[in-house]
Amino acid sequence: MPMPEISRRHLLRSAGAAALAATAAASGALSSASSAASSAASSAAASASSAVARVVRGTTLAGVIRKGPVANPLGYRTLVAGAGEKHLVRTDLGLAAKKGRGRRRKGLLAFAQLSDVHVVDAQSPLRVEWVDRWDDEDAENGPTGQLASSYRAHEMLAAHIADSMVRRINSIGKGPVTGKPLALAVQTGDNSDNSQRNEIRWNIDVLDGGEVRVDSGDPEKWEGVADLDPDHYDIHYWHPDGAPAGADADRARSRYGFPSVPGLLDAARRPFTAEGLKMPWISAFGNHDGLVQGNFPTSIEGLNAVATGSTKVISPPENVTKLEVLLALKSGKVAEILQKVIAAPGARTVTPDEDRRLLSRAEVVAEHFTTSSKPVGHGFTATNRAQGTAYYTHDRGRVRFVVLDSVNTAGEQNGSLDQAQFAWLKTVLKKAKRDKKYVVVCSHHPSTSMTNNTGGGRVLAADIMKVLLANPVVVAWVNGHTHSNHVWPRLVKANKKKNKGRGFWEINTASHIDWPQQARLIEIADNKDGTLSIFTTMVDHGGPVTPGTDLSDTHALAAWGRELAANDWHERSSSHEGTRQDRNVELIIRNPLG
Repeated sequence: MPMPEISRRHLLRSAGAAALAATAAASGALSSASSAASSAASSAAASASSAVARVVRGTTLAGVIRKGPVANPLGYRTLVAGAGEKHLVRTDLGLAAKKGRGRRRKGLLAFAQLSDVHVVDAQSPLRVEWVDRWDDEDAENGPTGQLASSYRAHEMLAAHIADSMVRRINSIGKGPVTGKPLALAVQTGDNSDNSQRNEIRWNIDVLDGGEVRVDSGDPEKWEGVADLDPDHYDIHYWHPDGAPAGADADRARSRYGFPSVPGLLDAARRPFTAEGLKMPWISAFGNHDGLVQGNFPTSIEGLNAVATGSTKVISPPENVTKLEVLLALKSGKVAEILQKVIAAPGARTVTPDEDRRLLSRAEVVAEHFTTSSKPVGHGFTATNRAQGTAYYTHDRGRVRFVVLDSVNTAGEQNGSLDQAQFAWLKTVLKKAKRDKKYVVVCSHHPSTSMTNNTGGGRVLAADIMKVLLANPVVVAWVNGHTHSNHVWPRLVKANKKKNKGRGFWEINTASHIDWPQQARLIEIADNKDGTLSIFTTMVDHGGPVTPGTDLSDTHALAAWGRELAANDWHERSSSHEGTRQDRNVELIIRNPLG
C-alpha cells in the first residue's frame, strides 16, 4: 500500500518517532492487500467507459476548473475553465468490463459526498495563525513541516464555499450516469475546523438552509489577523483591504502577488440565506470535529477558557521561540505554551464569545438533533447521543451505509477505532450479509491514515482492512482527511482464481477548504452480468471561474475562496486533485449479491 499523502492541512502534525513508526508499520501490513494494483491501474485507467452520461451539466464531465497561467511576476495564478473529463474504466480488481453493460445496467443508488468542509471561526482566540510563518519557505532554519495549516488567507469563506457547493449539487440533482436522483449526501468529517460550538452550528445550518451569519465576537466589526488594526498589523497575513496608512504591504501581496479585495471581511460577516441540501444528509465525525485544531483533546485544562476569552495572539512574542513551541507540542504541553503566549505583551484584546466553547463528541452529536432537515440526527442515533459514540448504520434501499468514528480523542490527527466499535463493525457486517445489503463504509480517515494508537489499545489499519476484505458485501469505503483525490483498489488474495474480482474500492475525496475544492458524486449500478459498476464524478462548486468585485452572494465569495486557495503559498506545488484515475472513473467489482 502506498504511504499516505498527508496534506499540510492537518495542523501541528505529530513529530514523534512513534507516530512515524506506526505509519510505516501499517503501510507494510497493508501492502499485501494491494500488491497487484499498480500493474493493472495504468492500463485499466486508460480505457474510456462505454456508458453515456445522462447528466453532465454542473459536473466535471462538462468542464473542470483548473489553475491558469501565471498572472503576474510573483507567481499568482488566476483560474480557467478547462475541458471536461470522461469516466475512465478501472479493472484493477481483476474483472473485465464486459461489453454491453451500459445497455443492461440498472442503477441502485446515487449519492453525494462532501468532505473536509472545515467551517472556520477565523476570529477565534484559539486559532494559532502566528505559528504558520515558521513553515514559510524562507523561515529561519527552514520550514518545520509540523506547524502548517494554522492559517489560510481564505479561511473566513469556508461556509460560503459550502453553500456554493450545496447549490451546485442541488442543481445537478441526479447521478450523471444512471440518472437516479441523489438519494442523500454524506459528510465525511472535518465539518468544522476547531471543534467549537459555533463552527459545528454553522455547518449544520448551511446544510439545513436558512439564514447563516459566520461571525463571532464583536457583531459590529472584524477582530482578527486580517483586519487593519494599526496596533496589531502583521505582514505575515493577507489583508484584503490593503495596509494601514504608512505600513508596508503584507507578504501575500509583496511576495506572492495576491490582490486586494476591499470589503471582503465585511462581506464574509454579512448574514446570507443558505439554500440547504434538497436531499437527506448524514454525517461522520472528523478529527477537527473532535479535537482542538484536529490534534489536541478538548478536555485539556485551559483551552476552553482561551476559546471563549478576550485575548487573541496576532504575532508570536519575542520570548517564545519556534523550538520551544515544537518541544511543547511533542511533550503535549499545549495549554502551557498557549498560556505563556497569551500572557506576553502585545496580544490583542477582542470581544469574548461563549458560543466559541469547545464541544465533546456527545455534544457534537447532540447538535445534529437541532435541525430543520432530514433525518433528524443526520445518521447519529439516540444511542449515540446517550453513550457519546458516533458510529451507526443507515439504510438507503439495497445499500447499507456503515459510518465509522475514526477519531482518537486522546489526541493526534490520524485515525483508528476503539475495541468496542471494532466488535460492533464485525457484527453489523455479518448482519448486512444476512440482510443481503451492499455495504458502503464511510469514515473520515482513509486506511492509509489509520495509524493512531495514542493512549493504547486502538485498532489500526491492518486489522480493519482484514475485516472489511473478509466481508464480500463491502463494495466501497468512502473517506476524506487527506484533502486529496485518490481511488485505491483493495484486493482479496488476487492470486487465487476463486477470489478473482473480490475486494472493494476505497474512494478518498478532496476537501472543500483547499484547492481544488471539490465534492464527489457516487453511483452504484448493477451491470446484470455478475459485476457492479461504481461511478465517481467530481463536482466543482458554483462560484464563477473568475471572481469579481461583486461580493453580494455566496457564489461570488466562494469564487474568491477557490482562487485564493489555488495560490496558497504553502500549497503551490500540491497535487490534491489527484490523477485522472482518481477522479471521474468507472470501478468494476464483483456483484456479491447477484
